[in-house]
Amino acid sequence: MTMTTLSLLQRLDALARPCVDLLNSLQPVAALLARLYVAQVFFLSGLTKVRDWDTTLALFMDEYKVPLLPPALAAVMGTAGELVLPVLLVLGLGSRFAALGLSVVNVVAVVSLTEIAPAALQQHVFWGSLLVGIVVFGPGRVALDHWLQAYTRHSNAHG
Repeated sequence: MTMTTLSLLQRLDALARPCVDLLNSLQPVAALLARLYVAQVFFLSGLTKVRDWDTTLALFMDEYKVPLLPPALAAVMGTAGELVLPVLLVLGLGSRFAALGLSVVNVVAVVSLTEIAPAALQQHVFWGSLLVGIVVFGPGRVALDHWLQAYTRHSNAHG
């Protein structure tokens, strides 16, 4: 590499560094917002199912064709997942597990519907993308998982 090329790369790095640092500092907020958004979507869906359980059971018997599960069990499992996992996601407790569980709920919802509108499918893809991001990158620093991990590391180092 020539000295001119190296100098140019150093200048570009110096120009980009403040932008990269700013974006890195926004990561915890972005991760929190993603967790809150996805959690709200699924939690509200779970509340809708609980409000009218007879209709929920009817939908699981007639509309949602969940593979391998009896309709009543699928309704209970899906609703429980939509009510419990979002709470964990908001708290940032067991975040990767919660995001993985909601990913399963999300995929099963898409697979189970006999017909799904393109706009609805696009929403599921978006939610799935956010959930995959949480599974892969974690919940961020504004999460109980992060604080528990730091506490555990500190305790192990001093105990």
